[in-house]
Amino acid sequence: MSFVSGSARSDLQEIPFGANEEVAGPAYQVTRPVQASERISSLDVLRGFSLMGILLMNITSFALPEWDYYIPLTTVKPVFSGPYWKVNTVMWFLRWVLAEGKMRALFSMLFGAGVILMTSRAEERGAGIKTADIFTRRNMWLTLFGILHCYLIWNGDILFFYGLIALLFLFPCRNLRPKKLLWAGVLVLLLNSVVFNGGRYLQALSQKAEAEKVNAALASHRRIDEKQVTALREWKKTQEDWRPSNKIMYEDIAAMQQGYWSSVVHSAPVSYFMETFNVYFGFGDVLGMMLIGMGLLRNGFLSARLSLRTYALTAIVSLGITWPVVFAGAWHAWSSHFDQMESMKALYFTYDLGRIGGALGNAAAVLVFVKLGAFRWLLDKVAKVGQMALSNYLLTSSSMKLLFVWSPLHWYGYMEYWKLYIVVACMWAVNLIWSTLWLRHFRFGPVEWLWRSLTYWKRQPMLQSIES
Repeated sequence: MSFVSGSARSDLQEIPFGANEEVAGPAYQVTRPVQASERISSLDVLRGFSLMGILLMNITSFALPEWDYYIPLTTVKPVFSGPYWKVNTVMWFLRWVLAEGKMRALFSMLFGAGVILMTSRAEERGAGIKTADIFTRRNMWLTLFGILHCYLIWNGDILFFYGLIALLFLFPCRNLRPKKLLWAGVLVLLLNSVVFNGGRYLQALSQKAEAEKVNAALASHRRIDEKQVTALREWKKTQEDWRPSNKIMYEDIAAMQQGYWSSVVHSAPVSYFMETFNVYFGFGDVLGMMLIGMGLLRNGFLSARLSLRTYALTAIVSLGITWPVVFAGAWHAWSSHFDQMESMKALYFTYDLGRIGGALGNAAAVLVFVKLGAFRWLLDKVAKVGQMALSNYLLTSSSMKLLFVWSPLHWYGYMEYWKLYIVVACMWAVNLIWSTLWLRHFRFGPVEWLWRSLTYWKRQPMLQSIES
């Protein structure tokens, strides 16, 4: 398999290896799914790399209560104290600096790139209005998959976001020039950061100030009114969200360890929040990255069509800026003993800069190896994970929930923090081996096959031996 196409054609005439969003096929069948010979494998490598990397963050969502996702402050086995505090702290710093937000950002960029590939290929084939038809049906099914995944398996689902945002925003953006797409993505992310991250910080800061005034009044033995009582309750709730009590922690663990249905019912309020309020207030996070991905596909960056020097410089500059900035923020939060206001300021205000720079730097570093042809045997397997990205995404979440929540192992809440990353490595091995073996016999991953068949409302050929 060649990792970089040598064709002189434009990027929009080629399709990534296994991208799930494209429409491709011969001129006489304009809405036929993409064939293996029409894919750009560099995008599959990036997709597989980012999908596997996402588990570095999501593992805490599977193994620990949801408030421990960013900073594990309330755990049965202490993370930043106790016998393993050094290795735990190193793992947290590595996760935060190298991967937090960056892998998900790259994955979102690749989804946006897939929209360009799907629509441009279909329009070149003469599909006309059928392009919108296929695009809409494909993303409606993805949205439904996301709803089922969120409520029945894991409330950290991203599929619902992707399908809904694609339906609402991406189709009209498909023909914009690269610079417009990139600027639009950056502006959306900037606005989202100001409103979402900045808003949360300012809200907490205001609540703290109001609570301090009320406490000062109480200390002076002055009477307080109902509004002031409410201010105290709101600040207490904000503090509990940041660092819940042990009572809340053990109640959560008990509910999650009583079987499948108990865990589903217990997680339902968070699932509802994620797919309602979180979408409404946080859609810019995903949309911005998708627009940037569309621009990076149009300018040739994601399809490995730029020079090796360009990718090397991008990796050095992006990571050279991102890593120190993010590390400084993480260090400030850690050295403050994760004081709520200091940590929010240090981590939130460097988050989007770290994500954009980190995603670009990580992608560029991977594409350096792609351009050099280095580690070809490994990149080939990572590409196969990317070709089966949806199947591997659902396999990973189901496997992690089975290990930590649904099985008699009762690992949820009780595993040492550093050991979580041993589980991550094991899951990566499963992804790599399973994808490689599966694609020896089948053309698509099992969920990709189902998705395509539902989209075209026609059973798609599955076996490798079956030709279209």
